[in-house]
Amino acid sequence: MKTFPLNAWYAAAYDVEVKPALLSRTICGQKIVMFRRKDGSVAALEDACWHRLLPLSKGTLHDDEITCGYHGLVFNGDGRCTHMPSQETINPSACVRSFPVVQKHRFIWIWPGDPALADASKVPDLHWNDHPEWAGDGKLIQVKCDYRLVLDNLMDLTHETFVHGSSIGQRAVAEAPFVATHSDKFATVTRWMEGIDAPPFWASQLKHATGYEGKVDRWQIIRFEAPCTITIDVGVAKAGTGAPQGDRSQGVNGFVLNTITPETETTCHYFWAFARNYCLGEQRLTHELREGVAGIFREDETILEAQQQAIDEHPGYKFYNLNIDAGSMWARRLIDKMVVKETPPDAPRVIPLRTAA
Repeated sequence: MKTFPLNAWYAAAYDVEVKPALLSRTICGQKIVMFRRKDGSVAALEDACWHRLLPLSKGTLHDDEITCGYHGLVFNGDGRCTHMPSQETINPSACVRSFPVVQKHRFIWIWPGDPALADASKVPDLHWNDHPEWAGDGKLIQVKCDYRLVLDNLMDLTHETFVHGSSIGQRAVAEAPFVATHSDKFATVTRWMEGIDAPPFWASQLKHATGYEGKVDRWQIIRFEAPCTITIDVGVAKAGTGAPQGDRSQGVNGFVLNTITPETETTCHYFWAFARNYCLGEQRLTHELREGVAGIFREDETILEAQQQAIDEHPGYKFYNLNIDAGSMWARRLIDKMVVKETPPDAPRVIPLRTAA
């Protein structure tokens, strides 16, 4: 049973991944082949030849057209067959599905649902990833788990205390109060920790950028945008200088950008980046932060894949929710609402996360 909506924009690749060459990727259970045309635009087609279903990604690309590697049928970037060997007349039904594509915020976005509903203005806002007042970089992780487990992980950062204790975690995260809010498309979790010792990662960043060592006010503002994007506004500032009231001038600020694309029901593509608003010209720092954050996320990957394995081994198990699960519960409800909207009246309904009070 489907657990993800199709009428949504999903990140399919980093823009630098898509070249004048064939790149195959599975998005929401659909095999897709992408390539960059000579004019710089990106084409995305169903990765299956109209004739005998051989993946087009096993063919060749020439002059913005794919030649199937089995019988030589040629398809253009719109999915229409332009040549059939050994015959002059082309069957008018000879085409493969093409997908709406948008390149924005350093990602290639694909709409796997009804193309008539694809609105480029609805691409999730990740502008920090290519804004001149922010610097950063990121990576793609292939995670062997239900994409919603990654969302759960990001919506509740109390796990930092226990999973990332040597870098960003500290007891204050697990103990600090938080506020969870929601609308028809967004869910937000806000947490402030005032007058605390900075964890190792943030202590080093604050010292590097400002020279300050001492107590800090720390913030985490997690914003979920249905169905799969989470931005996390994070940072620390010298304690008592007004950060909770909006003055972050004596601190360092970062945005953890996350957009998770379902591959199958139990695997996903996790695109992430870390953008900062300090020391913008230090390319070495950009590299160090990207690799450092990648190490933190590898710790998450281990936890998430172990969790998926346990879920597979305990079918029907009901999860118990804590107060800290408020953000992830709202995120899942928003996703379920989107899935139900796409479900025909006579089709099986979406099954929400099994929970117990």
